[in-house]
Amino acid sequence: MKILLTGGAGYIGSHTALQLLECGYEVVVADNLCNSSYESIRRVQEHTGKPIAFYEIDVADGEAMDALFKAEPIDAVFHFAGLKAVGESVQKPLEYYRNNLSTTITLLDRMYANGVRYIVYSSSATVYDAANVSPRLEDMSLGCTNPYGWTKFMGERIIQDFVTANPEMSAVLLRYFNPIGAHESGCIGEDPAGIPNNLMPYISQVAIGKLEKLHVFGNDYDTRDGTGVRDYLHVVDLAIGHIKALEFALKHTGTEVFNLGTGCGYSVLEIVDAFENTNGVKIPYVIDGRRAGDIDEYYADPSRANEVLGWKAERTLSDMCRDTWTWLQKNPNGFRE
Repeated sequence: MKILLTGGAGYIGSHTALQLLECGYEVVVADNLCNSSYESIRRVQEHTGKPIAFYEIDVADGEAMDALFKAEPIDAVFHFAGLKAVGESVQKPLEYYRNNLSTTITLLDRMYANGVRYIVYSSSATVYDAANVSPRLEDMSLGCTNPYGWTKFMGERIIQDFVTANPEMSAVLLRYFNPIGAHESGCIGEDPAGIPNNLMPYISQVAIGKLEKLHVFGNDYDTRDGTGVRDYLHVVDLAIGHIKALEFALKHTGTEVFNLGTGCGYSVLEIVDAFENTNGVKIPYVIDGRRAGDIDEYYADPSRANEVLGWKAERTLSDMCRDTWTWLQKNPNGFRE
């Protein structure tokens, strides 16, 4: 079975490509490399000893996608392609809406025209209304605080409406919480450009000596130690979740939604402690004021994915910290060696 990964050279896409190849699937990647590197694809091929058909194209380009579908007998699609920095989306909302929505619309149109009926969509926990209390359940109210979140919300809506209009289609929408970590081999991992927006890449840059200290935004939240609590899951567990979603999609029609998270929240300082204790590396930090829009706690109820997909996050926080450090030690400059 041949699976197309849009945005497959990125952090989550490359880890999913590796897992797919190890499970015996064939992989095709479409990526314009605007925020990723072909080196991740090269390394996945090297690690698995299996080929990936790579197309450096924009998924919003209908003609290019038609050519890909004509060249490759695609059976199903994992849709990762999209811009993903929350802060940047506030500064460049039109760029985010144009890119993230046009890629989804074009992909669905070209999938259907070429007889591809199965899609697994990379959504986000940012679609949940901040007024909800944790743990987040799939049927809770939705609402976003930034353009990136709204593009995921709208992407879900577009796919749901399209599948309703075409009932032979099957779509699984996966709402991620906070993927961290790297492949245990250290061959691939997270490689953000510039100063990272997310906690673990920020800790990583401090650990490797590229940044002087970690800035912790707020220690007066209503949590165990005053710092914000989030649900972190290992990126390999997340990749395995996509394969479970595909297996489900192949046997069903319609649209289904699942949270992918551990169901356990960790505070910022607990993550710092875990990284230090696991890897024997000191992470200096300073407490700054809160960031606008941050909330006390945000973690998943993953029971639906556990029960329906047969998926559960297996890797521990220590595993996440260890594998991140392995990746960093082998690749201090990421893919830009």
